[in-house]
Amino acid sequence: MGNHKKPITVGSQEGKSVSVGGSTYRILVAGKDTTGAFATIDMLVPPGGGPGPHAHADFEESFYVVEGEIEVKSEFGSYVATKGSFISIPKGGVVHGFKNTSGQTAHLLCTVVPAGLELLFEEIGQPVAAGQFLPPPVLDGPTIKKLQAIAEKYGQQVFPPDYLG
Repeated sequence: MGNHKKPITVGSQEGKSVSVGGSTYRILVAGKDTTGAFATIDMLVPPGGGPGPHAHADFEESFYVVEGEIEVKSEFGSYVATKGSFISIPKGGVVHGFKNTSGQTAHLLCTVVPAGLELLFEEIGQPVAAGQFLPPPVLDGPTIKKLQAIAEKYGQQVFPPDYLG
């Protein structure tokens, strides 16, 4: 067997779940498990949920829509991603965000290369049970400032909600 690493297996209720902005993110594999190569996050996004405009120049982020639909906005326009759709945000810092504009919970698989985004989610999120939802936090001035400071620590820029129109 030599020095092979064993496969990582995560059951349907396993992995650390955190509530981020009203959505529930379950960290399936983290940088600590992949020597920083990538992280994969299972996202449950309620109607109206999803991150506002943001950018991260140093990593790629991809989304696969398992169930439901989201509207993805970027500087290049908007795209409605339905079940089976795939979106990849390249390195370089394009401003993007997404929102669940439907009446049903959207289920996404998000992979970031290299890892690191999961650490941001762990820091800003509140631990919850798998599939449990908390109401979105009230984004007042001080809360937004705090979130921006944490985001910047992880290489993210956060933009005003109306930045992409």
